[in-house]
Amino acid sequence: MDPSMSVPWEEEFKCCICLDVLTDPVSTPCGHNFCMACIEQCWTSAEVHHCPLCKEKFSTKPELKVNTTFKAVVHHFQMKMGGSKPTVPCDVCSGQKMKAVKSCLDCGTTFCETHLENHKTAPRLIKHKLMDPVENLEDYICQKHERPLELFCRDDQTSVCRFCTEGDHKTHSTVPIEEESGERKMHLRKKQEAVQQMIKHRHKKIEDIRSSVQRNKESSKKTKAHTLEVFRSLMHCIERSQAELLEVMEEKQKAAERQAEEFIKELEQEITELKRRDTELEQLSHTEDHLHLLQVYPSLCSRPLTKNWTDVRINTHLRVETLRRTLSQLQEALNKELKRLSKTTSKPALHRNAPSSSTTTSTTEPADSLFRSTVSATAPSPFSPVPFSNLSEGLGKLQKKYAVNVTLDPKTAYPKLVLSADGKRVWHGYAWQNVPNNPERFDTSACVLGKEGFSSGRFYYEVQVTGKTVWVLGVVRESINRKGMISVSPENGYWTVHLRNETEFLALSSPPLILSLKQTPQKLGVFVDYEEGLVSFYDVEARSDIYSFTGQSFTEKLYPFFFPCNKGESSKPIIISPIIPCC
Repeated sequence: MDPSMSVPWEEEFKCCICLDVLTDPVSTPCGHNFCMACIEQCWTSAEVHHCPLCKEKFSTKPELKVNTTFKAVVHHFQMKMGGSKPTVPCDVCSGQKMKAVKSCLDCGTTFCETHLENHKTAPRLIKHKLMDPVENLEDYICQKHERPLELFCRDDQTSVCRFCTEGDHKTHSTVPIEEESGERKMHLRKKQEAVQQMIKHRHKKIEDIRSSVQRNKESSKKTKAHTLEVFRSLMHCIERSQAELLEVMEEKQKAAERQAEEFIKELEQEITELKRRDTELEQLSHTEDHLHLLQVYPSLCSRPLTKNWTDVRINTHLRVETLRRTLSQLQEALNKELKRLSKTTSKPALHRNAPSSSTTTSTTEPADSLFRSTVSATAPSPFSPVPFSNLSEGLGKLQKKYAVNVTLDPKTAYPKLVLSADGKRVWHGYAWQNVPNNPERFDTSACVLGKEGFSSGRFYYEVQVTGKTVWVLGVVRESINRKGMISVSPENGYWTVHLRNETEFLALSSPPLILSLKQTPQKLGVFVDYEEGLVSFYDVEARSDIYSFTGQSFTEKLYPFFFPCNKGESSKPIIISPIIPCC
C-alpha cells in the first residue's frame, strides 16, 4: 500500500514550516508544498537552498509560483471541513503580504502579527476595537459616520454605530451587537437541536422502510409458493391466467421497492441538506463575526423545506380487492373455455352415466371435472365479486334504482374553483375570487363538495373525467377539516380514488393502494350503501368495477367530493353526468 495513503487529509493541506493550512501554496522541485511566504522567508538568509522537509539541495534558487489549482482545492477543503476562514492578507505589508491576524475597526485596516505590535503597546491604539481578520472590513464600519458598527437597532433590525443613536435611531431600542448576537446564537442552537432530531428521525424512517421491504419480500415468496401450488391443479387456461396473476404480484413488489427507493433517496437528500444546515448552525453558534451572523440569521431560522414523513408508508401488500378482481377475471376466462369445450365435446360425455368409448372418456373427462370445479369456484364466498358477465345488469340496477341528483355546493368551493351556473361542472380558474371565507369553504386545497348530504340508505351518481390527467373523487363525511392542508384517508373521513400522471390509478386507503386497470376510466360511477358501510367505484363505459371500501362505519352525513386538480388543466372540467341506464 502507498504510505502516503495513511496520512490524514488534514496533514496534506498543512505547511510543515508554519504548521497551518497552506496559504498561496507553492511546490518545490522535490514535490513538497509550502506557503509562499514561509518558504521565501526560510530561504532569505540561507546560503544553500534546500527543501525544509526532505533536505534536498538545489543548485540555484527555484523560481516558485503559486499553484492556483491547488490553492482552490485547499480553500474548498477548508470550507467542507468547517475549518478556519480563508487567509486574509495584511493591508500594511509591501511586497509579499503576510497572513493577517486582526482587523481594526477604528483604523479600517487589517494587520499581520508584526504590524499589530503598535496596537498592543501604543496607549492611543490599545483602545481600538480589534476583531478576527476579514476581507470586507468596510461592511463592519458605518458608511455614514465611518465608525465601528457596535450596536444593533431592534426597531429597524440593523447594525448601527454610536453616532447613529444620536440621530435617526435616537428613540429606538439599541443593544450592544454582542448581546444581540448572543441571544440569536442561543436561538440557533435550539434550531440546530431540532435539525439533529429531524436527521435522527429520517435515519429511523430509512430503517423502517428497509425492514418493511424485507418483510414484504418474505411475504411475497410465501404468497408465490402458495399460488403456484393452487394453480398446478388447474387446466391450461388457468395456467395462462396464473402467469398474469404472478406478473401482477411481481409488479406490486417492484412498485413497492421502487417506492421505497424513491423514499430512501428523498430521505437521504433531506439528510444531506439537514447536515449542511446543521454545519452552518454549528459554525454560526460559535462565530465572533456578529454582523455576518445577523445578516444570515433570518434565512437559517426558517424551517427546512422537508416533508412530514410521519404517515408515509410503503404499499407492501396485495390487497384482497385486487385479488378479487383477478379471480373474477379468471372465472370469466374459465367460463369462456368451458363454452368452447362444450361445443367440441360429444353430448354423452357431459353425463356421467352415458356410455362412451375409452377414447371419448379420456378426452371428455377433464372437461367434466373442470365444469364441476367451476361450479364450486363460483359459489358465494366472502370475497367473491359479482362476475363480470353480470356487472352490466348490476350497474343498470344501480342506475335505475339508486341514482340521485348531485349538484355542486358553491359555499364549499375553494376560491379559485369555477362552478357552472347549473352546478354540474367545476374547473380550476387560477384567479382568486372574492368569496366569503365561511366555515364550510376549503381555503387551501382545490376541493368542492356536493350540496346534497346522505345519512342513510343507498345512492349512486356518475362523474365524467374525460381529458383529465389528475383528479380525486369519492365521498366524505360532514365533519372533515376544510381549513389548511388536508390528509385524504378513510381515518380522516375520505373514501376516494385518485388518478395521477394520466395513467396511475390509486385507491386512497391506508396506506394508498396502486390499482392495475386495463384502461383509464373516462366516466366513474360511485355507489354508497350507508348501512352496509360500502363505497364502490365503477368504470361506467367499460362496465367494470374498480375498487370498493368495505366494512366501514358511517355515523355522519356523507357528501360527494370533487378535486379537479390545479396543474395546468383549467380548461378541462369535471362534469356530474346525467345517468342513462344501460338496460
